Amino acid sequence: MNKPKPQSVNSTNDPFLWLEERTSKQSLDWVHRQNEVTVAELQGDPSYQASFETALDLMTAEDNIAVGSAIHGHVYNFWQDKTNVLGLWRRTSVASYKTDKPQWETILDFDQLAAKEGVKWVFSGASRLNPDFSRCLLSMSPDGGDASEMREFDIETKAFVDGGFRAPASKSGFGWLDQDTVIVSAAFDAADQTESGYPRVIKLWKRGTALEEATSIFEAEKEDLAVGAAVEFDGDRRYLILARTLNFFASHIFLRLASGENRRLPMPDDMTDTAIFRDQLVFGVRNPWTAPDGTICKSDGLYSLDLAHWADTGALGPIQILLEPAHRVSIAGLARTQDRLFINLMDNVRGKVVVCERNDGAWTLKPVALPENGNVGISHAEHFGSSVSFSFTDFLTPSSIIWSDDNGETLETVKAQPARFDASPLISEQFEARSKDGTMIPYFVVRRRDQKGPVPTLLYGYGGFEVPLLPGYAGVRGRLWLEKGNAYVQACIRGGGEFGPNWHQAALKGNRQNAFDDFAAVAQDVVKRGIATAASIGIQGGSNGGLLTGVSLTQHPELFGAVIIEVPLLDMLRYTELPPGASWMAEYGDPAKPEDAAWLAAYSPYQHVKAGAAYPPVLLTTSTADDRVHPGHARKMAARLQEAGHGKTLFFEETEGGHGGRGDRRPQAAQTAMKYVFLQRALSAKA
Repeated sequence: MNKPKPQSVNSTNDPFLWLEERTSKQSLDWVHRQNEVTVAELQGDPSYQASFETALDLMTAEDNIAVGSAIHGHVYNFWQDKTNVLGLWRRTSVASYKTDKPQWETILDFDQLAAKEGVKWVFSGASRLNPDFSRCLLSMSPDGGDASEMREFDIETKAFVDGGFRAPASKSGFGWLDQDTVIVSAAFDAADQTESGYPRVIKLWKRGTALEEATSIFEAEKEDLAVGAAVEFDGDRRYLILARTLNFFASHIFLRLASGENRRLPMPDDMTDTAIFRDQLVFGVRNPWTAPDGTICKSDGLYSLDLAHWADTGALGPIQILLEPAHRVSIAGLARTQDRLFINLMDNVRGKVVVCERNDGAWTLKPVALPENGNVGISHAEHFGSSVSFSFTDFLTPSSIIWSDDNGETLETVKAQPARFDASPLISEQFEARSKDGTMIPYFVVRRRDQKGPVPTLLYGYGGFEVPLLPGYAGVRGRLWLEKGNAYVQACIRGGGEFGPNWHQAALKGNRQNAFDDFAAVAQDVVKRGIATAASIGIQGGSNGGLLTGVSLTQHPELFGAVIIEVPLLDMLRYTELPPGASWMAEYGDPAKPEDAAWLAAYSPYQHVKAGAAYPPVLLTTSTADDRVHPGHARKMAARLQEAGHGKTLFFEETEGGHGGRGDRRPQAAQTAMKYVFLQRALSAKA
């Protein structure tokens, strides 16, 4: 029998290039026809309606945890439920927040705003003005995408400021320099933008002047990823930090001096995990760096230098070691209060937090007494105060918020989500699979303790951009999947951030195949352990994870019984042509370079669809408004699979909400329910 050959596709002979036209009539007519088929198939299933109602109930439950941040005596929270579909931005006092029924004060009702203005605004965040924090630059998206409009808002009067700062929807960034000056990272038109469509120019915008009159103070190159600006307060000092971001993993950092000079910090481009605390710049590096004083800085360690001294004199000074690297321990993040610095660590994909003090030029560290063997994160840290809160969860433990008003010295659990499913018959385990090159790949399994034989199993992965997949409680997954006797597997493959920069770099660019091999190895190990059969494994991944599941489909269709590909990259030979794809070249490579094109072509799923292959059922999803990963990827892949005779290919495109599906929860609940219906139908008869 002849082995099926991949169908060669490039931009000159791509019959589905027209599907890259995001909103053309031809493209949207195709989308609507596809949606009709998928909705009829999946929403027509007898189990769909109950699944949808369960998902919506859990997503909008009034007893979900209201996660908040304390600022100036108030805890701020954004809240959505069935009544408040687009959401409320609200606040309460710290004391009230800690009670079972906080007395919330609504700051802005986005459903009312939508009714008034005829736009379904999606809250994107707010930059508040120090020191009283009542004025803010509020960002909101008209369609749930990354591009947002900015308006000045007064929290005390709960109203937009007449004649205040206002800017049209774009991917620009805004922050306060002072009450009459806004720092703009501008991306309003082609002249302001990098090739990736992100801000290229930083400007100072004075109150009472037009945005077009803002003064440029810093520029990057067109081929750079972006620029950014931040005002950092440290004791009596205020630093205006400017960043020229070369790519996702490299930046040049500048300090704007009172003289108007932008002085570059003489540090390695791949500096990471930064914080300013007690005159010190705390930092990590992605690759080993020998400092001018001879100190060797290693990846997964933390170091510090006297930033105030450098700002005053231009001399870098000695480097101090704050945290030595340790095996399979990586840094998840840093946060500070007025008097403490907190380090969030991952130790073999389990969380912990260390609190640091600095006195008399020396660091002291001690662990925060948080629960062990779960996912611990820093929920908030009050920069100008002493409150800090932590989140704790694992696969079977509902999320909780642990609060401290005294820099982590005393801790109190102030919020705990009710159980959403019966976890008593379930067990969470951690195993390792041996990848093709011998590397051991950890993964988690959640299943019934008394499992007797193979069951339908959902395998989830990501493996990119230093993003870790951590244990987490998911009520919808528990109710719609685990309670039915099914299993869930989460793979910690290379390319992610589970074990720091080296784990990520092992699947970077030309090494990308390592991530795909890791995922396949986990699937095979799950079968070896008797948890599932190949035919009873369904895989799911989104964005870069959608690339992962797309490659898994074309490279190893025999390992899986169903494939979900969400908001994906799939045409890796054209991804840089679909904005903002050029921003990811540091991760994947540049298809315009022959060497890079060779390794991209070796795995790009769109070019490897085979007419005669035995593919399992496939569900591709995307969003018309996704301005991070272009919907053309998913559209073209679905069209190519169907053209090649793979009739079990379904496609669904949401017409609202961006890359992360922000906004109204009802479409999110519907899509979630459809995915579980798809998996249950495809896998139930095959265990």
